[in-house]
Amino acid sequence: MRVILLGPPGAGKGTQAQFICQRYAIPQISTGEMLRAAIAAATPLGKRVQAIMDAGELVDDGTVVQLVEQRIAQPDCENGFLLDGFPRTLPQAQAVLDAGIAIDHVVEIRIADELVLERLSGRRVHEASGRTYHVIYDPPRKADTDDETGEPLTQRSDDAEETVRDRLRVYHAQTRPLIRFYRNLAASNAAQYATIDGTASVDGVQRAIAQALG
Repeated sequence: MRVILLGPPGAGKGTQAQFICQRYAIPQISTGEMLRAAIAAATPLGKRVQAIMDAGELVDDGTVVQLVEQRIAQPDCENGFLLDGFPRTLPQAQAVLDAGIAIDHVVEIRIADELVLERLSGRRVHEASGRTYHVIYDPPRKADTDDETGEPLTQRSDDAEETVRDRLRVYHAQTRPLIRFYRNLAASNAAQYATIDGTASVDGVQRAIAQALG
């Protein structure tokens, strides 16, 4: 089973990716991890990646697709894989298609922007321990204070409201167009597409995904 998971930041993709990989015994393939592994192994492709990154440039889509091809040829991908964070743009999706990398299922977790803002901007963390809270869903006993140590909680820079709005703008401009792309593929029976309501409980979303994947 070869799966792509779509959805905005804060949709719960990380949690559901773990569920999918455990349930179907497939690896979660992260482009970041592939880049680091290729560099560490000093393969010809890894050396090319290192040179690109040393020059302060972004790794081009063709190189990333080559890394994906090498990764999915490994034994642990025999039963499939879940692509994590790739493709993010239409050119990347087309490059995957042109490379002949078949995708069986595309799952979109859909939630409204305002809920994304509420979920992410409300998070607070105790940096020393990593304990997390939410001002609405899981508040500390005393506002902005860690329950165990009494130390102050902080808001990570990625969770600041304006940062979240910027991330949503990028998502709508670059990644959301993938929805039409993969729906068109589904219409030609090249892949199956499912839209999941991301406002449901974690268990509810998992049940819906399991039903969609079969």
